[in-house]
Amino acid sequence: MDYTQGKLGRVFVARIDHEEDLLSELEDLAVNENIRSAFFFLLGATGGANVVTGPKEKCIPPEVTRTQVDNASEIMGVGNIFWEDDKPKIHIHASACSGSDIVMGCFREFTEVFMVIEIVIFEIEGIVAERVFDEYIGFSPIRFYR
Repeated sequence: MDYTQGKLGRVFVARIDHEEDLLSELEDLAVNENIRSAFFFLLGATGGANVVTGPKEKCIPPEVTRTQVDNASEIMGVGNIFWEDDKPKIHIHASACSGSDIVMGCFREFTEVFMVIEIVIFEIEGIVAERVFDEYIGFSPIRFYR
């Protein structure tokens, strides 16, 4: 385990509107406000999304299973913002539900907003952290610098 300690900084409350892309809007906000480290909660609805719903097998690096959400679904999730290669990397885990169809996982690439998604972002101050790609595990975990 590796960890660091910081404190809460600015708090942002954002609304992302119908047919906008959740991930690109969050990236733009992180750039415009220079949010380098943060976590957030979100709720609302999605009109479509690409979701990683787990590894196909328990191996490293994993080959992932992807599920496409194509219909309007309620969404609730959490995520974080850390930078990788000089740009913000948004990491969201959420559940989307339409009737009895439920998809839960890591929302990647494109996530279309249906009607609205509301987000509360809590900036973390006093830490230096970024995502660094690890070839062995096949993704970019957070690295802390002191």
